[in-house]
Amino acid sequence: MEHIYLPEPTENIWKKCAEEFENRWGFPNCIGSVDGKHVTIKRPNNSGSNYWCYLHKYSIVLMAIVGPDYKFICVDIGGFGKNSDGGIFETSNMGKRFEQNLMSVPAPRFLPGQNEICSYVLIGDEAFALKPYLMRPFPYKQTLTDVRKEEYNVRLCRARRVVENAFGILSQKWRIFYRPLETKVDTTILIVRTACVLHNFLRSKSGDDKYFQFLDPPEPVLGAFTDIASDPRRAAKLAFSTRDKFVNYFNSDMPMPNI
Repeated sequence: MEHIYLPEPTENIWKKCAEEFENRWGFPNCIGSVDGKHVTIKRPNNSGSNYWCYLHKYSIVLMAIVGPDYKFICVDIGGFGKNSDGGIFETSNMGKRFEQNLMSVPAPRFLPGQNEICSYVLIGDEAFALKPYLMRPFPYKQTLTDVRKEEYNVRLCRARRVVENAFGILSQKWRIFYRPLETKVDTTILIVRTACVLHNFLRSKSGDDKYFQFLDPPEPVLGAFTDIASDPRRAAKLAFSTRDKFVNYFNSDMPMPNI
């Protein structure tokens, strides 16, 4: 079932996601929204402080990339609760493969109406490091004096909320996540992964309207999962250049879709 509803992403899958992000959310060249959430667990034996998170509980982290239709594209489960989003992503198999260009991401292309080549990117919140393949918002203080950066943040945050909503829908459907999972870590990882696969399965079945009554709300859907602590990191020159291209695009005459 997993190979059907949560397959290894291919170049064509990424391209389809990017097309739908542009049409639905007004963010071109976006292949997914990334975020991480704590899943509360009982204290593992001989675990020390690895699973102890800033919320004063034991947890593992579900790191996920979500598409424009609220389906999970990639998941990485089992990161230590003590780590930040950015740290977990960079040390995960998922993050390492992006860093090594092993995720079948399509070659850069022109942004609509622009004359510069731009990479395909993930989008994340302030907890993530800015990378050539991962865009994050500008710090709030910078947007107070620069309307161009503010417009970029508005566009990014609107598109990024799909991952928040996917987590919220997942936890509201599978109420087991509202209490600590009292299973071994390996079993907990299997439970979380299975829930993600079933989420995608239900998303693919148009008849299950009740499951998706939460879609497209004005604000992200809340659920049992909790956020990860932020981890500011320095960004490379190429990452800044890529973000500037999106700033230029969002402040051009290109229309934004009605959302």
